[in-house]
Order: sequence, then C-alpha cells, then structure tokens
Amino acid sequence: MSASPNYSRWTHVAAICTAVTALAPIILGAQTTTTNAGMAFPDWPTSDGHGMLTYPWLSSTGAKFLEHGHRLGGALIGFASVILMIVLHWLDDRRWVRRLGYVVLLAVIGQGLLGGLRVVRDALNSRGLAFVHGSTAALVFALMCSLTVITSRRWRAVELETSTDSATSLPGPFVAWFAAGTWVAVYVQYVLGGLVRHQGQALIEHLIFAFVAGLFVIVLAVTAAASGHTWLRGPSLLAGVALLLQLGLGAGAWITKFGFNDRVAVAGSTEQIAFRTLHVLNGMALFATLSVLTVRVFRLRWVARQSSASAGTGLSTSVRELDAAAAVRSTPVVAKGGAA
Repeated sequence: MSASPNYSRWTHVAAICTAVTALAPIILGAQTTTTNAGMAFPDWPTSDGHGMLTYPWLSSTGAKFLEHGHRLGGALIGFASVILMIVLHWLDDRRWVRRLGYVVLLAVIGQGLLGGLRVVRDALNSRGLAFVHGSTAALVFALMCSLTVITSRRWRAVELETSTDSATSLPGPFVAWFAAGTWVAVYVQYVLGGLVRHQGQALIEHLIFAFVAGLFVIVLAVTAAASGHTWLRGPSLLAGVALLLQLGLGAGAWITKFGFNDRVAVAGSTEQIAFRTLHVLNGMALFATLSVLTVRVFRLRWVARQSSASAGTGLSTSVRELDAAAAVRSTPVVAKGGAA
C-alpha cells in the first residue's frame, strides 16, 4: 500500500536515528545525577581547559568520566538534530513537520545551555537548574519519539486503512482525551520524581500520585487495546509492561535508598545507583511510550473526523441533487400556445 507519492523513508530513518542517539546523553546524564557528578568540572564548554574532543575522556575515571561523557552525548545529539532538521527540510512535504524539526534542534540547544549555565554561573550553580534540565529532557525525548511516528509510512497510510475499517476499530473521543490526560498525569509524576531526586522534596506526593498515574495508564492501555486497531496495540502493551517495571524499580529504589525492615541502605552502593538510575530511565521510557500512543490515537481521531466530514459532504450533495431532480420533474410543462 503506497502511503503518499511524496513520502520519503529517509525522514523516518533520520527521526529514528535521532531518538536512538538521544539515549546516550540521557543514560549518562541519569548516572551523572545519581552519583552527584554534575559539577565534576568547574568550566564549560571546556573540561579542565580541554576542548570537547581533546579531553582525555577514555583515560578519565569516576565523576569526570560520567560528566564529560554526558557532554559528548549532548554534542552528538546536537549533531543528529541538525541532520534531522536538514532531512525534514528537504524531503518532507509537510510544513508543520519541517517546523517540528526546527523545534527539536532548538530544544536540544536549550538543553545544552541549561546544563552549561549551571556550571559557568555561580548564581545558578544548584540542583534547581539540574531539576529543570532533567524535567525538560523528558519532553524533548518524547518529541523525538513522536516524530518517528509522524514520519512513518503508517502515519500516511492510516488514512486509506481507516476508510475500510469498521467504526468499532477506531478510538472514540473519550480515548483521545483520556490519552491526553494520562500523558499529563505521567509527566506530573515524572516531575515529582525529579523533585525527590534533585531537591529531596515531594516524596509523599510522589508516592501517592504514583497510584493515580498508574491507574490512568492501566485504563488507557486496556481501552486503547480494546479499540481493536492494530496501530494501538503495540504501545498499549509496552506501556503496561513499562508501568509494572516502573513500580518494581520504584520499590527497589526506595529500599536501597531508605532501607526496609532489617535491611540497611548503603549510600553510593552499586545496587542503589542501579535502581535509582533505572527508575528514572524507565520513567522517561514510559512517558515516551505514552507520547507515541497519544499521538497515534489523535491521528486516528483526526482521520476519522475527516472521513466523516467527507462522507457528510457527499451525502449532502446527493440530497441536493435528488431535490433538484424532483423539482424539475414537478415543474409544469407550458404549451406553445401559452396554456398550461
């Protein structure tokens, strides 16, 4: 099935490569925060006076290895974002998608500046800026993952598929708006987790809201999967798995951070670093999965509304044609002499 005569698979490849590349600074950044290595260098964008590519990274250890690795990952995703923007500009025929490419690049630049300002300005040398840096990183990654959906062949082909699907296979308005609400709820939970992680605040709120956000995810996953549309089954199942894993990692992070019964938490232990890092990474993965699911739901809803509008217009035209024909038939024929 051909999606569009103007479709280019290279836009999809570029979007996927960008999202995958973003995992490098995300993973290293999570480890950097967990081990308190964010201020390993007093300078930026240099590292101990060395340039980004001249610093002896592979021979470094500990905090400096993690922090400079995070910086290298940031430079790499910046390069990938430039390539993505160029590919979208030249190969994608949709103006709004090309603009999203610019947004991704600007967002990545903004993330780099947020990380750098924490170092070069003493007034901003705090965990508060690190908290903002980490919270916005989830939004940027979610946007990148959404672009992989928007640039896919299935995005365009779904218009043709929807025209042949039954009405029961399409998500209703409730699913669309509930997906948006779930997306917001999970992001709020992610931000609360960031407050716990960076500021040592909102621990009780984070624990309580975990049940709220978790319930939202379960209802959305079940409802979207039950709609019957194959495009929604994958992210629905993945969201459910990520939720269960997140709850398990959260429990592990709690035990290794605060202890449980006779178990004593050891600060900086390998298991503590692993659980805390994986908990934040899986939380971002869950949020990105819900972003993909929400984008797909709204795409199907938009296509369904367009199809309904087209069908309604065609029906209205047919009715008008029938009315005109009936009017012609009912018009009296006037004889040549003028008598009816």
